[in-house]
Amino acid sequence: MQKTFVGTRLRELREERAMSQVEFARLLDISPSYLNQIEHNSRPLTVSVLLRITEVFGVDAGFFAAHDVTRLIAEVQEVLSDHTIGLKVPATDAVALAERLPQTAQALITLHWRYRQANERLAALTGSRGPEPSGTAPVPMPDEEVRDFFYQRQNYVAELDEAAERLATEIGLTRGRLHDVLTDRLDLHGIRVLTREPQRDPPDDDGADADADINELYRYDPSIRLLTLSGHLNPGQRAFRMAIQLAFAEFGGLITKVTDGGMLSGPTARTLTRLGLANYFAAALILPYGVFHATAERFRYDVERLAEYFGMGFETICHRLSTLQRPRARGVPFSFIRVDRAGNMSKRQSATGFHFSRAGGTCPLWNVYEALAAPGKIHTQIATMPDGRSYFWIARTVSQHYGRFGVPGKTFAIGLGCELRHASRLIYSTGLDLADPAAAVPIGIGCKVCERVGCAQRAFPQIGRALALDENRGTFAPYPTEDGS
Repeated sequence: MQKTFVGTRLRELREERAMSQVEFARLLDISPSYLNQIEHNSRPLTVSVLLRITEVFGVDAGFFAAHDVTRLIAEVQEVLSDHTIGLKVPATDAVALAERLPQTAQALITLHWRYRQANERLAALTGSRGPEPSGTAPVPMPDEEVRDFFYQRQNYVAELDEAAERLATEIGLTRGRLHDVLTDRLDLHGIRVLTREPQRDPPDDDGADADADINELYRYDPSIRLLTLSGHLNPGQRAFRMAIQLAFAEFGGLITKVTDGGMLSGPTARTLTRLGLANYFAAALILPYGVFHATAERFRYDVERLAEYFGMGFETICHRLSTLQRPRARGVPFSFIRVDRAGNMSKRQSATGFHFSRAGGTCPLWNVYEALAAPGKIHTQIATMPDGRSYFWIARTVSQHYGRFGVPGKTFAIGLGCELRHASRLIYSTGLDLADPAAAVPIGIGCKVCERVGCAQRAFPQIGRALALDENRGTFAPYPTEDGS
């Protein structure tokens, strides 16, 4: 085994479990001094210690591999490639910073993010870009803060997940009995549930009442403690909304505690985070970890089969699959995204090293866009990133329409991806040659931060790299630098 120094990751693993070095070393059958040397990168990780860690703590053997900081490395490189900073930093320095000083690397990313947000606001106000005006503080966009909140936790919130599973067992929540059990539990908190049937014949000529009925799918009135659900919601969606309300009623304090640990900038970000955590709890309640994880493994992560079995939607199942990262019972580590036809990424969560760009845009070669061209069909793709790492993606559309002409519905493409080494555990890899390099599609994070040269789908030059259109090949080619290279 090649010498592998994993001090930072091992220390993080120990601190996540609130254990001292003495306690941690005792479980691994090594001396505290030896553990201290490993944590300070004075000694490499050995095979015997790695196997013991895997056995005792249930972490994947790849937990300590270099690619576990792939996402952080990519984010640091994205920051350092910003031409507005005016610095030239070797790529090896970005790798060293991410691997050896991950918290410092994260602080650098946060500072750059706030600088960029401030610069964009200045451009909107003045029509030019420059430093932040004196006397004002950069404030990140609340939705981006919430995404980072879950992103940094690898989309797993142990406190809520475990609490939801305990509650599901306590109240006897099982598939087929969701509505009645949730109704009874909400009733204990004095909350009534009313399902409002859709308007069939709008009383107004302009259809205003019908439009309001479609747009308002649920409402909770705290003054009379009434949760009203639209008949446009299917049974699974109604159960999910009830579970969200139960999350606030029964675990509001825990949700607040988890939110307070997020270092959020303001009330809007806090409110959005609380909503996100309530949604997380609802999924964990309706799809309890142990039962769902075991079923997912048995079905080989067949999303449509899981959706039918649990009576939930394709998107809900995909999102829940991306949260299965409980120690000792880990599922396939997935990245989950939702995009619309315009390429807007409205949801993105990741338990993998896959990096989502902050610079805007995604790669048009990604199969999530192919899914939009063939609705309802599951598309598979082996995708290779510019750094050579490969992922396996599935994508399918989800739609909701309201059965009335002239009323627009909603259509999104859902993507679920994992590192290629996990693909054999998925039913979607059946019959595919996962080892064939020719089967992989070269994609990037997004044109503005992708270093691939000669890509026929490139829409913008890479940030910080001057590109010209090569008239002979019809592609972007780099301008020569001052030294002629």
